[in-house]
Amino acid sequence: MFLSVFDLFKIGIGPSSSHTMGPMVAAERFLDEIAEGEWPRPAGATVSRLAASLHGSLAFTGVGHATDRAVILGLNGLTPTTIDPDTADGILDHIRRARRLDPPGHPGYDFDPETDLVFDRKAPLPGHANGLAFSASDADGRLLLRRVYYSVGGGFVVSEEELQALQARGKQAAERNVPYPFANAREMLAMAAESGLSIAEMKRANEESRVSAAELDSGLDRIWEAMHGCVERGLSQEGVMPGGLNVRRRARRLHETLQEEWRQNRPNPLSANDWLSVYAMAVNEENAAGGRVVTAPTNGAAGVVPAVLRYWLRFHVDADQKGIRDFLLTAAAVGGIVKHNASISGAEVGCQGEVGSASAMAAAGLAAVMGGTPEQVENAAEIALEHHLGMTCDPVAGLVQVPCIERNALGAVKAVTAASLAVKGDGTHFVSLDAAVETMRQTGIDMNERYKETSLGGLAVNVVEC
Repeated sequence: MFLSVFDLFKIGIGPSSSHTMGPMVAAERFLDEIAEGEWPRPAGATVSRLAASLHGSLAFTGVGHATDRAVILGLNGLTPTTIDPDTADGILDHIRRARRLDPPGHPGYDFDPETDLVFDRKAPLPGHANGLAFSASDADGRLLLRRVYYSVGGGFVVSEEELQALQARGKQAAERNVPYPFANAREMLAMAAESGLSIAEMKRANEESRVSAAELDSGLDRIWEAMHGCVERGLSQEGVMPGGLNVRRRARRLHETLQEEWRQNRPNPLSANDWLSVYAMAVNEENAAGGRVVTAPTNGAAGVVPAVLRYWLRFHVDADQKGIRDFLLTAAAVGGIVKHNASISGAEVGCQGEVGSASAMAAAGLAAVMGGTPEQVENAAEIALEHHLGMTCDPVAGLVQVPCIERNALGAVKAVTAASLAVKGDGTHFVSLDAAVETMRQTGIDMNERYKETSLGGLAVNVVEC
């Protein structure tokens, strides 16, 4: 399957791509199925009531990840790209009072969030840890339509039938109707050597087989604009983040301290790490508050790539707009390899699949714009991913706050370190990126379910809540 840069970098809302954006997309798909799908429609029967149930990780951490809010808003016709986060509370309050949904283009449906949205922790769905089931009934309570969807990470959603088809085909080769169809890092490096092109140039050629160069550039610029806007908003906000843990935002205060040091020209040997950390924390504090973010490749890891890009723009004199585009294209090439051969879902492989993948993507992008060869870029990605292997996903209280926000900061620091190490070498190294990706996949299979975004193990059960 061709995985576009715009598939990996999607503009949406927090706090989770798999638990917020994905369920909202699934609800949108169910509405489309009601209106346009080919399903048996009994004569004279019309859909009167909708219901939904959440399973697996969505059931265990759905409240903290705003999955219930996302499903309700999605069933009301809102999408991650169109919703205004500032209006969400008002819409939800109206639905709860009226016990009714009014999605555009539909007649309106009865829906009581108290009874028609169920967190089912006892019956996981077989296809994936993030399962949702939707149903539509007539006025007499007769079931007319039921559909199952899986939110597989990064905002990607597949139906039950689509997932079965993917599993039946097994690991697919790269799609061949693009100029450079690499399915793994080995093929990517071979094609780069044969063509003489950089990874960004090959990814650009693949993208331009689907869209024009102008459309590609404007889309990339729009992604960076959204990332940059998220950083800026995160640096300007303060207060306690929602959810009940009473975790305070720190990015604004830290940023003011760094700015004062910068103005006074005071030496700080940790300056680069501090700037990386504050940028990443700004994004993930915004994500935790339900703000507008970009999956990179997920919401839980959304701060790493923007932080490394902002660091590059601030500290590298040769940074320019073309470099931003090359960074994003290179990062997307690596992210596509990881998703194709392993996973970017915390509910599937733990946080190694989220922050680990993001760090590998950012390391590759930075190595590329620092002038790295394809071999050095692949090495940078491998270093960053290798040193996240085994990382669990154990959010305290099911919220994307602790340890998620600081993990993004450390993921950004690791990415810059990995890129620096790689470009100082000649590209030869002992462990390949493909080996690291396969190790991540195997480790995810072996990892206990308690450590895969269920909040049933790790820090989630060992932190004393005050």
